[in-house]
Amino acid sequence: MKKYLLIAVLAVASLAAYAQPRAIGGRLGYGAEFSYQHGFGESNMLQLEVGAPGFWGIEAAITYDWIDPFNAPVPWNEKGEWHWYMGVGGAIATYGWGFNNGFIGAAGRIGIEYDFWFPLQLSIDFRPTLGCLLAGNGNGGVAAGFGWDVYAGGLGLGIRYKF
Repeated sequence: MKKYLLIAVLAVASLAAYAQPRAIGGRLGYGAEFSYQHGFGESNMLQLEVGAPGFWGIEAAITYDWIDPFNAPVPWNEKGEWHWYMGVGGAIATYGWGFNNGFIGAAGRIGIEYDFWFPLQLSIDFRPTLGCLLAGNGNGGVAAGFGWDVYAGGLGLGIRYKF
């Protein structure tokens, strides 16, 4: 019994010692966003962004991204490393001064990043969203519709500190 307990403790300790790569920073595009990446091994990551689209609302998007999908890494790695990634997830937002317009839907992502040999990462990506638009009609009611909202994510340039 003691042997199994020792093996279990060593297994948990070895998993806890394996640090997952993470990065924190910002993303600039149609507005500004706080950005956080959490890696799951070398081929997957979860990316969360919260920001102000067009500087007049609040939005949040989360995507699960595959790094170098199809086993096709970027071929030019000098001092740092290039990676491309793509993923899917969800987005939610509220727009306008009175926050009377909103959006909820699915988000996609495709991008490329460069990891420097020191803890800095630069990226450029495209994150379109597709879903339901909600708009206040001024009389206390809400009108809903289906729409494509590229401005909630759109094209963005990211800079992150890796730890």
